[in-house]
Parts: sequence; structure tokens; C-alpha cells
Amino acid sequence: MSQNAIIKTITLPDGREIIIETGKLAKQADGSVVVRMGNTMLLAAVVSNKDAREGVDFLPLSVDYQEKFASSGKIPGGFLKREARLSDYEVLVSRLVDRILRPMFPGDYHAETQMTINLISADTEVMPDALAALAASAALAVSDIPFNGPISEVRVARIDGQLVINPNASDLSRADIDMMVGASADSVAMVEGEMSEVSEAEMLEAIQFAHAAIKVQCQAQVELAELVGKTQKRVYSHETHDEELRQKVYAATYDKAYAVAKRGSANKTERKEGFAAVVNEFIESLGEDHGYDLGLIKTYYHDVEKEAVRNMIMDERVRLDGRQLDEIRPIWSEINYLPATHGSAIFTRGETQSLTTITLGTKLDEQLIDSAMVSGTNKFLLHYNFPAYSTGEVKPNRGPGRREIGHGNLALRALKKVLPPESENPYTIRIVSDILESNGSSSMATVCAGSLALMDAGIPIKSAVSGIAMGLITDVASGKFAVLSDILGDEDHLGDMDFKVTGTKDGITACQMDIKVQGLSYEVLSQALEQAKAGRAHILNEMSKTISAPNADYKPHTPRSYNIVIDKEFIGAVIGPGGKVIQQIQKDTGATVIIEEKNEKGHVNIFASNQESMDSAISKIKGIVAQPEVGETYIGKVKSIQPYGAFVEFMPGKDGLLHISEIKHERLETMDGVLEIGEEVKVKLIDVDKKTGKFKLSRKAALPKTDATQQNQ
Repeated sequence: MSQNAIIKTITLPDGREIIIETGKLAKQADGSVVVRMGNTMLLAAVVSNKDAREGVDFLPLSVDYQEKFASSGKIPGGFLKREARLSDYEVLVSRLVDRILRPMFPGDYHAETQMTINLISADTEVMPDALAALAASAALAVSDIPFNGPISEVRVARIDGQLVINPNASDLSRADIDMMVGASADSVAMVEGEMSEVSEAEMLEAIQFAHAAIKVQCQAQVELAELVGKTQKRVYSHETHDEELRQKVYAATYDKAYAVAKRGSANKTERKEGFAAVVNEFIESLGEDHGYDLGLIKTYYHDVEKEAVRNMIMDERVRLDGRQLDEIRPIWSEINYLPATHGSAIFTRGETQSLTTITLGTKLDEQLIDSAMVSGTNKFLLHYNFPAYSTGEVKPNRGPGRREIGHGNLALRALKKVLPPESENPYTIRIVSDILESNGSSSMATVCAGSLALMDAGIPIKSAVSGIAMGLITDVASGKFAVLSDILGDEDHLGDMDFKVTGTKDGITACQMDIKVQGLSYEVLSQALEQAKAGRAHILNEMSKTISAPNADYKPHTPRSYNIVIDKEFIGAVIGPGGKVIQQIQKDTGATVIIEEKNEKGHVNIFASNQESMDSAISKIKGIVAQPEVGETYIGKVKSIQPYGAFVEFMPGKDGLLHISEIKHERLETMDGVLEIGEEVKVKLIDVDKKTGKFKLSRKAALPKTDATQQNQ
């Protein structure tokens, strides 16, 4: 018996529709929906425990987005032939959803909550990442889980000068703005994307356009919740408080915490010890038998510290480390620090430091991509590593986590916009950023170090790229706010915004924004962008003191590359039967030769460690693909001898008949003793049979007309 689903339809600005369906699938979850656009369908299901675990004072939220291979009619690769751990792409989508959902839960809600989003049907033109947060929020809307939503998330792109919501995948290659924007009906809360050096005003226009579409999607979820009858959320009590103790902590510690904040120490450890001394002094003043909950004391002191720091910054207009609001920390950088790499750079800003390397590889080093939606290769990689020692901590090394994957992706988007076109870049490029010290903006240090290392490696990038992390402190009651340039880790934690912006001297290439306060005005956002622009320019200037343009050549030990485009008909000749020809070329020259067919042409990539090896491989390949020209003279090799003449290989794989009458100016009666197999002979191509394509050669046409003695030599 079919189930009667409850359905809500959303109409996008261009008339396309998104359908939300609930009540049909996964009904034992607290909330579940299917979101459909075209043939793309996402199933989102959420479950939240009724009670919080003892001692948990945060929201244990997990968000997992996974694409089922069956959704696109594919079987997973590998030995097990089943979906495995989340791919980097799936992790990035999970993060996009998590970052917009997490701040929307009540601050005192601590029950373990799990959000699962699966792609169950795939449409190659409808990108599922733009629907994932809508599906997650709709699942919460039809549940009784406390949530200060609804929210939604859309992709906004500018294609051929026009802004589009959730564009078709095939149109995205023409976009110069590609952003994901997450928001509630009231305010924008999350932005992430890449741009082709656009202005701050153009970026803001795109965000506003996206927010208008999100408001419609939020209203649809409100109406869906009413249809389902889930307007009342569950009652919970996950925190126990002692108001008398809260006031006691505030009265005893606020002024002291304010004084520590105002001290303006540039050293993170000193500030940390200073703030810790305040609460430790308070605890000691209570005596051994005070009877208070130490956990509550530390919770209340955290609130005091946050308020003291925020008020100090707004009142004094100075920072925790003594800087002015728009002042950038001291910067130093160095290139070619690691002589054996293909490119390297150190970038240090304050207490944040990245050591970044460049490795240039061949087509064989390209990353293979096999996902439900995409199969192919990737020739630009950026990996970000964040070891525990960078913050003076001890933690087991479990490999890259979601944060590392997200930070690496942001830096990759920032830099890929300035790389040479793929047709001009034969290399697979891998950038690795190892964060050696961290106190805020390590992903932006990765962008700066990556830009420097690319130039050190001799990659002809369009322009240098810098990045900066902006912060915000606001006071809703008074309307006061402070925009902070190049934020510290503490300012990120205690502030209302973390806005990372990267770009060249000509415009923005990538951004990532998380806003923790509702109702942020576009005026404040605009000021933050303009302040970020000035900060990026300052950083670019500092970077230019180390290197201002890409090196004119690669490092001596970098493998050299050369591309040859040949006619499709010659691909087989270069490869040879069973690959014999191409293997022999590689054996003889020491070069690596890779050939592939693209756009009805053969693209030959040659990689060699020295010029001699390169020249030899190029010569052999050009010899194979060269077209014989009537009237041209060649040095050939006798392959066989017949009574009527000899067959001579005058070009690789091309034999022609040297008739007995064309060997000498004088008449020959027999071929006996005239030529030997393997003998090199100078011949001229005198004709090509139009019907058979057979080549006719002449030796006497390449000989000077002299006396018979000279002819016989």
C-alpha cells in the first residue's frame, strides 16, 4: 500500500522547482525528508537523544553526507565494491551543512544529535551539494528537535554576467563567481566560494541575491512544519546553574580579566597563563571546603573572560596583543628553504607559520576521481597538515581530519584561479602546507606560502595571492562594533565572525565566512571586506619583498616537460603494436612519454630529467608523426632487397621502393652487390601513388651528376 506523503514545492527565480517530501521514507527517525530537484534526490534523516550525557556541556552534533554509487548507476571501485569512508568531497559537503546548522541549535541543548544525508538519485545537471543543507533543515523542521531555524543554503553563480541560483552543472564552467551561501530568513550565517578576481561590491551583490532565494526556502519549511504538525518542540533541561555562584565569579574576576586583556601581550602563552591565574586565584580564595562545582566555576569564568575581552576591544579600540584594529601582525617570509624540493617557502605572520612545498609530477601522478557523480582526474592538489606541536599540544596523529580537509580546500580554491591554463601546464602540481606554529589564520598563511612557493618553483602564475582572516566584535544593545584584521585564535573563539578572504591585487579569488551573531548588516559586512582589502594589499607588499614574480625557469632538478599535438591517425604509430614503439622510445632516451586522445587529437606529454634526453625523445616522436614530402631528401635504411630494387625505410614506419633504375645514373643489370640490408642510403621522395599511397624513392636524384667513378663511390 502506498504511503501518502506530505509535499511542499519551492519555485526558484528562473521557474525551476525543488520538491520537499516527508512522511514516506525513514519514519522511525525523529525527522526525515526527501528533497528533489530534477532527477537529483537527497534523503535526510535526523535523530537526537532525549537526554544529554552527564558532563557534556556542548552539542555533540555529527553531520554525514554520502553519495550512493547506485544513485548514478555505478558500482564502487576497489576490492570491497561498496561505499567506504567519506571522500574529501563528501567531507566538504558535510562541513558546509554542519557550519550552518550548528550555530542554530539552542546554546543549552547538549543531546547527541546525528544528521545523515544521502544522495539516492543523481542528475548530472543538478548539483546535490546545493540542496544538502535545505534537506537537513527540513528534516529538523518536521521533527520535535529544538532548532532555531529554519535555514537553507544555495549555490549562487554569476554566469555570462547574470546571477543564477543553483545553476546547471554544465554552465558552472563559465562562472566567474561560484559561492555557497547559508542563511536563516533573518541573516546570512555562512559563505564559502571562489571567484575570478571580482570586487567586494560584486561579491556582496551575489550574497544578497542568494539570501533572497533562501528566504523563500525558509518560509516553505515553516509551512511544511505546520502541515506535519511539528510546531512544538520537545522540552529539555541539559544544564544546571547556580546564579549566586555566577554573580560571585563575575564580581571577583571581571576587572582582573579585563586588565589581563588590556595588558596587550603579543605572546599567546603569556595571555593564557594570565587569564588562568585569575580563575585559579578565585578558586583558592574560596578555601578547600567551598562546596562549589568547579566545572560551573570554569564555565562562568569562560563567560566572564569572553565579555571582558570583547568589551576591552570595543572600549579601548586595541587588541589582545596590543595591535590596532586594522593592524597586521609582523610578517617574514623566505623561499628556496628546502633545496631538494621543486619549490618551497616559509611564511610567518605573528605566531602562525607555514612551511610549504611544491612538487611537479607527470600525468601519471594525477589524482584519480571515482565518485557517484564524477569520474576523471585532478592535476592540482593542495594538502594542509596541522600537527599537534603547532599549538604546543600532544595528540595522536590520526591523519587529516575534517578541519584539515576544509582548510586545504579553501587554500586550493584561492590559488587555482591564478594557475596557468591546463593547456599550458603539463605538470601535476602538489602543494603541501605544514603548519609549524598556529595562532589564527593558518589557512590564510597556507595561501600566502603556497603563492610564494609556486613562484619559487617557476610556475608562471597570473599574480601573487594573499589571504587574511577578519573578525568582528558587536554589541547589539549599544550598536557598537569593531572589525578586526588578521585575527588571533582567541579573537576567533570569542568573536562574532570569522571571515577569510583571499585575492590578488585585482580582486577576490576565494572566501569563507562563518557568522555567529544574527542580524549582521550588509554595511558591517561591507566595512569588513574593505578592511580586508587593505590588509591583503599590505600582505602582498610584504610578500613581494621576498619574491615579486615567478622565477624565469624551473629548478635544475625539476623534470622538464614538452607537449606535442599530433593528428589522431598517428596515435597508433607512436604507441606501436602492444606499446612496443613508445616503450622503446622511453628505453632509448630515458624520458617518460604519455599519450592520450583529446578533442580528436593526440596529446603527447614528454617528461625528462635533462635536455639531451628530452631532445632525443622529441626527435623520435616527430620522426614518427612527420608527413613525407615529395622532393625532400632523407637518410634511409635498406630493409629488404628484391631483384627489381630495394625497400628503404626513409622515415620511422614508412618504407618506399627504391627501384633498380633509380639507384645510380648508370644502368644496372642486377641488384647483386649493389646494396646491403641495414645500409644507410641517401634518397629523395620523388612520388606518392595517389591510389595506393605507396612511396617512390630515388637515390640518383640525390646524387650529383658527375662522372661514373664518382657515381659508384
